[in-house]
Amino acid sequence: MFSNLTKQPTDKIMAMMGKFKADPRVGKIDLGVGVYKNAEGITPVMRAVKAAEHKLWEEQQSKAYVGLVGDPAYADAMISLVLGEAVSRDKIAAAATPGGTGAVRQAFEMIKMANPEARVFVSDPTWPNHISILGYLGIEAVSYRYFNSETRGVDFAGMQEDLEGLKPGDVVLLHGCCHNPTGANLTLDQWQLVIDQLNAKGAIPMIDIAYQGFGDGLEEDAQATRLVASSVPECLIAASCSKNFGIYRERTGLLLAVAQDADLQALTQDNLSSLNRLNYSFPPDHGARVVTMILNDDALRADWKAELEAVRLEMLALREQLAGELKRLSNSDRFDFIGRHRGMFSLLGTTPDMVEVLRANNAVYMVPDSRMNIAGLDTATVPILAKAIIDAGI
Repeated sequence: MFSNLTKQPTDKIMAMMGKFKADPRVGKIDLGVGVYKNAEGITPVMRAVKAAEHKLWEEQQSKAYVGLVGDPAYADAMISLVLGEAVSRDKIAAAATPGGTGAVRQAFEMIKMANPEARVFVSDPTWPNHISILGYLGIEAVSYRYFNSETRGVDFAGMQEDLEGLKPGDVVLLHGCCHNPTGANLTLDQWQLVIDQLNAKGAIPMIDIAYQGFGDGLEEDAQATRLVASSVPECLIAASCSKNFGIYRERTGLLLAVAQDADLQALTQDNLSSLNRLNYSFPPDHGARVVTMILNDDALRADWKAELEAVRLEMLALREQLAGELKRLSNSDRFDFIGRHRGMFSLLGTTPDMVEVLRANNAVYMVPDSRMNIAGLDTATVPILAKAIIDAGI
């Protein structure tokens, strides 16, 4: 049997991680992996997470299964964080998942279960795993223009034109905030125009929101998702706690299915339960329990929000420092887009060959499409990166 297997395509990010680890050069810079790191190069455990885990260690009496879709208190806390009061709770079905990726996977599974003919429209570019999972499940992926390589902003006219090809029942995958990999986001006015277009076409939005709190703030980053959820008949939302709670390895996510027809909630919830049972039975609970404790405790929540805001402002300051240094070295404003982008990533907008030049000449590592993880920088490495970019002729 095993001899019938074929070698799978190499994941570009994993391959880059291997090269970085093997590089003996002092001062090498890792801008590839999508993980927040502080100025010391460490992904720290947040204060509120440590406090909640200590409390959990003292109080937890059992490690028995919780339920097929996880603890209802976790779903309630996360729904409040992501959607606020935008949609009443009786219109939302939810299931805990192994990370945001698990939520994306389950959403795609539900799409296929509900409508095997549905196509999923994805931004060009998007997180590569979106395409990989769709391909594995046999769901047709259709790209729509999103990033303008000239302005390094959103190609909104191209996006709207491509979405005119939607058919009733198709799904449009949208990034709720901090677009990965570009860092370029739609304005709220543009979001409304997309909503109008989807409703006119009878298409269903699916939102991947993995970086809430990393862009313009917790509430600000949720505005677009809330607007969509309250304005369309149905939508899917894949939420992740990996970044904003710093619990990457705990694999903590949530899939939400929102329908304005509250009568569909029970049916949708039943199908989410079935999908969880078929794929992994019970979702992980430790991270979900920690998140629930933080969000439901006033002191822990306040401390978490304060630390998350400090992380956001740190990344914003690095963006502004890099944009300023590049402006100084280039004597032009062509890199100002870095300061306008939001979240962990910016797409530099250069070629894989130029990315290789940065690696070979300066030990600067980024994904071949030129996605940079801003959180991989610190105030000392920003000038080094800026000089490397200019020296490479980018």
